[in-house]
Amino acid sequence: MKNISVACGLRIAGRGLSLATKTSAFAILSGFRNKPIGPVVTFVSLLWIFPATLRGQESAAFFRQNCHNCHTIGGGRLTGPDLKNVTQRKDRAWLEQFVLNPKLTIDSGDPYALQLQQEARGVVMPNVVGLTPARVQALLDLIEAESKLEKSQFVGLQISNRPFTPAEVAEGRDIFLGNRRLANGGASCVSCHTVKGIGGLGGGKLGPDLTRVYERLHGRRGLAAWLMAPASPTMQPIFKTRPLQTEEVLPLVALLEDSARQGGEADSTPQFNFLLLGLGGAVLGLLAFDAIWKRRFRAVRRPMVESVEPR
Repeated sequence: MKNISVACGLRIAGRGLSLATKTSAFAILSGFRNKPIGPVVTFVSLLWIFPATLRGQESAAFFRQNCHNCHTIGGGRLTGPDLKNVTQRKDRAWLEQFVLNPKLTIDSGDPYALQLQQEARGVVMPNVVGLTPARVQALLDLIEAESKLEKSQFVGLQISNRPFTPAEVAEGRDIFLGNRRLANGGASCVSCHTVKGIGGLGGGKLGPDLTRVYERLHGRRGLAAWLMAPASPTMQPIFKTRPLQTEEVLPLVALLEDSARQGGEADSTPQFNFLLLGLGGAVLGLLAFDAIWKRRFRAVRRPMVESVEPR
């Protein structure tokens, strides 16, 4: 029974831990399982394992929401470099300094930081809200652990270079317009964004025009990574708990690639039509109220006036 308890405890607590950590913990627990102090050691060991597991899960969630849209671990370059084995390329002190304030490191003239900026086509990594030195170190621990795996969970969405079909572009348009509801209940793209040729009255203006976003994010993989985990202050709270599914991301990439290929920006005709429609509706509404209320006082005013007029 003790052996079963120890094994179950290790299995539950060890999720998300590295193989070395699991092996060490199992050795500790196994060595004491048949001794009187076994239960005490088991309890103390689990107190050590559980916080490590929680820290790993927290770091993974933070990386997915704030880093995975520009970086992979073993999946190749996106906007930023592939972070696989990054701690072997630069020491932790340098990495911590750069991650906490990338622009400051670049402005200092650091050669490696300037090289990263050049490879990113001039894009400067923004300061990430919520980063602390301790969290940076936890993220570096996560990257080291993921780098040792045959395939990291942050390898990114792998998209082939085959041409998208007209059916996939049309499916992406339906998703963008909200004609097809998102599986996790997120808001449709047209609520905040527009894209050239979308038709009707156009899209929203809260977010940027997405006609050329395919080019701005350097192609399919960069765009897909952003859609999987958008990090903008407006989009992140909406999609943090309602992420897009892979089968929704690919059609959107097809639509936005097709839009970028056509070139230009969304025109202002839908906005002008919306303005004219609003003005026309306001005029018609005023005329309707005038017609309905035209005789509203006669039932009261006429008897009052007639009662005071000399006969």
